[in-house]
Amino acid sequence: MKVLHERVAGIDVHKDMVKVAIRSPGDKPWTRKTEVFEFRTFYGVLQEMARFLRERGVTHVAMEASGVYTEPVYHALCEQDFTEVLVVNPQHVKALKGHKTDARDCRRIAELLECGLLRGSYVPSAEQKEMRDLTRYRKKTVQARTSEIQRLQKALESAGIKLDSVASDITGKSATAMIEALINGERRTQVMADLALRSLRQPGKQADLNMALAGRFTEHHAMLCRMHRDQIKLADHAIARLDKQIAAMAARWQRELDLLLTIPGIGLVTAAVWLAEIGPEPHRWFDGHDKLASWVTLCPGNHISARKRKHGKTGDAGTYIKPALIEAAWGAIRVKGRLQARYRRLVRRFGGDKNPGAKKKAITAIAHTLLKIAYQVLKSGQAYQEPGADFYTRRESPAQQQDWLIRRLQNLNPGCTITITPPPGAPPPAPPGAPPPGRAQAA
Repeated sequence: MKVLHERVAGIDVHKDMVKVAIRSPGDKPWTRKTEVFEFRTFYGVLQEMARFLRERGVTHVAMEASGVYTEPVYHALCEQDFTEVLVVNPQHVKALKGHKTDARDCRRIAELLECGLLRGSYVPSAEQKEMRDLTRYRKKTVQARTSEIQRLQKALESAGIKLDSVASDITGKSATAMIEALINGERRTQVMADLALRSLRQPGKQADLNMALAGRFTEHHAMLCRMHRDQIKLADHAIARLDKQIAAMAARWQRELDLLLTIPGIGLVTAAVWLAEIGPEPHRWFDGHDKLASWVTLCPGNHISARKRKHGKTGDAGTYIKPALIEAAWGAIRVKGRLQARYRRLVRRFGGDKNPGAKKKAITAIAHTLLKIAYQVLKSGQAYQEPGADFYTRRESPAQQQDWLIRRLQNLNPGCTITITPPPGAPPPAPPGAPPPGRAQAA
């Protein structure tokens, strides 16, 4: 293959050491040589490695992504004036089975780089990386809080306390007051039921609470519930602190944040996750929303062999942004408009409400649509304009809708003949394929 870069380096990153292969012109014309070196991963040593590569005339460097171990190597290299420093997907430089060693790995990376066959992964800016750390830690904290709530519920069930069968949230004010009373030694069910507020004070709920709060709550259960309650309080405090810090950091992208908030289903948390994971300018790093959807793995998979489509499942990447968009999609379909109409059409297409997988497929498609809308909104700099719940029906001609309804009636009553008689003076129906009157505004 044609060599595009004369002096390059490929790095195989590990926790305690890195292997570096330098590819440069050989001693004879039209030849190439490879030199392999090993360095430790202390940051001072990595800085010496970067200076050593520049002294050898290296202009392009590539390494495979190895999680957090890649970051100090990347930043040490960026301190020098290399033409290009790439962090590449490990799948793009994967070795053949039985031919893998550290030296071969770094050499293969260098060989691919010198021919221009590697493309760098998306590397966020320093400010975006800081915000990404906070949003990801917030998600982990929320998950830890949910686990503690489940453990609290398990402890109550073990004691025969069926509070969660009556109260919808055992961390609400009423349920919390009852649990605190249990921990403090109260066992009179009527006294604890009187702590209920609002809807739980209805006569029917009061009778259920009296039965739900009667159990075998011992000192052991009180100790467990106290520890779970303390952990939940700590998590609440940590989440509030993170929310405050995330809001302060997101203020630097206030314009983009306001644009994202105009999209149905996207709130402050989802918008902050978008800015942290994808950034305020997705069009700068991704040529189109289809490329971005592939990176997030919200687009259908493409696995075709012998002209047969094997499956169309989405991938497993997008660990943080993909669940956020899925959650936003569930909120978006509760708002009357285009997205709700699209969700209903997709559910019908995938088999209807009786098909257990129809709603999951439809909500994934809505998340994909949200991603495309957000990409276009940030690219154009214009707020989202709701096209309306009749967005799809306006795009169909009356003749198409009539033909579809006739086909449905014939499927319900095989063999029947359907005749449509227009009223006197009515205009003739438009021919099939004719454009609908007017033009709908698309997002």
